[in-house]
Amino acid sequence: MKKKICLILVLTLVLSVFVGCSNSDKPTLNVLNYGIYMDPSLVTQFEKENNVKIIYDEYAAPEDMYTRVKAGGTDYDVIITGEYMIERMVNEDMLAELDFNNIPNFKYVGEEYKNQPYDNENKYAVPYFWGTLGILYNKETVDVSSNSWNILWDEKYKDQIVMMDSQRDTFAVALKLLGYSLNTTDINKLDEAKRLLIDQKPLVMAYVVDRAGQMISSGEAELGLVWSGEATVAMLDDSERDLGFIIPKEGSNIWIDAMCIPKTSNQKELAEKFINFITSKDATLKDINEVMYSTVHTEAIKELPDELKNNNAYNVPSDEVKNLEMFRDLKDDIKLYNTRWTEVFGK
Repeated sequence: MKKKICLILVLTLVLSVFVGCSNSDKPTLNVLNYGIYMDPSLVTQFEKENNVKIIYDEYAAPEDMYTRVKAGGTDYDVIITGEYMIERMVNEDMLAELDFNNIPNFKYVGEEYKNQPYDNENKYAVPYFWGTLGILYNKETVDVSSNSWNILWDEKYKDQIVMMDSQRDTFAVALKLLGYSLNTTDINKLDEAKRLLIDQKPLVMAYVVDRAGQMISSGEAELGLVWSGEATVAMLDDSERDLGFIIPKEGSNIWIDAMCIPKTSNQKELAEKFINFITSKDATLKDINEVMYSTVHTEAIKELPDELKNNNAYNVPSDEVKNLEMFRDLKDDIKLYNTRWTEVFGK
């Protein structure tokens, strides 16, 4: 009997060792993405289908992502970020060239999203979503007939305005209102924009990263600077508020977020497999339903529900797209923005 008990104990220990080994031997994929920017079920699905473990981290702004990747510590395998930051990382030789044999779903990315300045030979990035920057507002209380960014400087909306705690997005508004490029490095133009933002501060109730849409739909605020996907979510939620979205006549930003692989990745082939999975039609449709940003996928777009097709924040009219500008990597000149951003909040 003792022999049987001993044998059972030995077998149990051996089995536990093998089970422990099988769990620890799973490949690990480190993914870094914006907050609230992927359907969580897709991460779980990929883990189960490929017997891998995904460590999924989030960040608030591209500059935060850059600092984390540059500092090391964690060898991220997939990052999802904005085009100007991708351009910067390409210039600094931080990204691996992709093997598109492992990403056959790249063929479903619309041609208008390829060969962009940040990756003009399509070597480093697979587009994920695209969108714009505009004003979300309560139709019952806010007059947008001027169709101008100056609405965000109107004193009658004091303490009802939310702005972005995002350096380049917020500077873009002031620069466009002044008639300048959102990529300018002209010191005098940047100083003008800085003064505008300082003048606006007493009117602003809060500077937030990704809560503006929620604050406006809930009634905390009446209008604000919002990314188009965030605006779409707010406009389609169950709130009784009648919300609208405009891209002011002075123009705005158009952005493309894309998936990349840092050179420090130890799981490049698995990372490419993950990117291919996320770029499939089924995954894209799930993602759209979760984050509400505009798709780059030529097949998924055919299956969009009418509520998205008819929403001007999601489906931006083509005549407005022509008046939009993409952020570029400013290299060392970004310091001109950094110092002035600090000065805005130091006043």
